[in-house]
This record gives sequence, structure tokens and C-alpha cells, in this order.
Amino acid sequence: VHVVESGGGLVQPGGSLRLSCAVSGFTFSSYAMSWYRQVPGKERELVASINSDSGSTDYASSVVGRFAISRDDALNTGYLQMNSLKPEDTGVYYCNANLVVAGNDYWGQGTQVTVSS
Repeated sequence: VHVVESGGGLVQPGGSLRLSCAVSGFTFSSYAMSWYRQVPGKERELVASINSDSGSTDYASSVVGRFAISRDDALNTGYLQMNSLKPEDTGVYYCNANLVVAGNDYWGQGTQVTVSS
């Protein structure tokens, strides 16, 4: 099983980034996918999630209207489009793939996002 995030970096406030999450070793289309972020000294927080059936999405209130989660099951890849970035969006962003009925929970290594002028 592999879960690999990419697309992080340094961006100015108001800028945009697109994170990708490439997976292999399991049937991605059956899994819910989420993005979390973590800053030093704080717990990992859920940013956005998308389910495996209807593609319904859910977002943390702090990112509604600015972030968009999506997935391409044919490519075994998930995405997080981040617009109008703010300094408080800074953190390490982790991709998670979860299949509750199987008890499977897979994480990537994280990608750093820094929003600063």
C-alpha cells in the first residue's frame, strides 16, 4: 500500500495550490478520502473529505468556499484545490484513505504547505 502526497510548497497569501494524493495497492474507488492538516503543537484536523459512492463532500468551516476536494478513481488519485490561501492554512497536509467496513486506514507521509509573504 502506498499513499503519496505532492504539490505542497511556499505560496503568498491569496495564492493557490493543488495537492495530489496518489495511491496504489488497494481499490481506491471503494475508499473514502480525506485531507488533514497539522501544525506543531496542535492535533491533526480534518480539512475536507469525499466519500466513495456519491462523491459527496464535507469541509471544515475554516476552508468552506476556498478549498475543493475531488478524486479521479481511474487514476487512483485524489486532489485538494486550495484557493485564497491564508497564513493560518500553513501546516503539513496528509492524505487519508479509509474503508470503515474493512477497518483499513491508510495515511501518506504529508506535504508541507507554507503561506507567507
